[in-house]
Amino acid sequence: MEFCNRAHAGRLLAQVLSAHGDFSHALVLALPRGGVPVAWEVARRLGLPLDVYVVRKLGIPGHEEYAFGAIAGGGVSVINEAVVRGLGLDATAVEEVIEAERAELERRERDYRGGQPPHDVRERQVLVVDDGLATGATMLAAVRGLRQLGARAVVAAAPVVSPDAIALLRPEADEVLGVRCPATFFSVGEWYADFSQTTDEEVRRLLAEARHLEPARHAHAVP
Repeated sequence: MEFCNRAHAGRLLAQVLSAHGDFSHALVLALPRGGVPVAWEVARRLGLPLDVYVVRKLGIPGHEEYAFGAIAGGGVSVINEAVVRGLGLDATAVEEVIEAERAELERRERDYRGGQPPHDVRERQVLVVDDGLATGATMLAAVRGLRQLGARAVVAAAPVVSPDAIALLRPEADEVLGVRCPATFFSVGEWYADFSQTTDEEVRRLLAEARHLEPARHAHAVP
């Protein structure tokens, strides 16, 4: 175990990012729910705005644990056409799954943000933060989605990153950064003393606190 909890992991990740380069004009986007407490510490300590970027996997009907793609905020969809063709999924079935997941994505965005509009990512440097990257599939969907939305640079960051995730993300993200990038990796949870589930209420609270702090953020960062 390396991290006491997600907040501790976020503070350590903020140190890595601060030492790595200039992110003074970046936007921090958290992948909810677990990425939010980590990203909140990053945003607070680097003096940056915070928002969420919701990604929903598209599960195969009847076998939802297997994904044929993902959708993300801003109307973005990333479809693995090879999987769709290989399974013989027809266009109607694909569209029904997309519509259902899009409705849930939009509901979560409204709920998490309290009705506030999302930050504009166009021509922005974006730090996308999660609590850990195992396969990297969700982060990959986020990176591709943010590219489609016009982000200038997309950096994938997490307290712990597996070799598989690094291999998957490096060709598409501008950078992949972590506190620990172990050669042997079993699960994200093994790196945390407390890996209890982040609640929707916690996500709403942290985002509300971030909005409250935002006007004063660029005056100074938390040491």
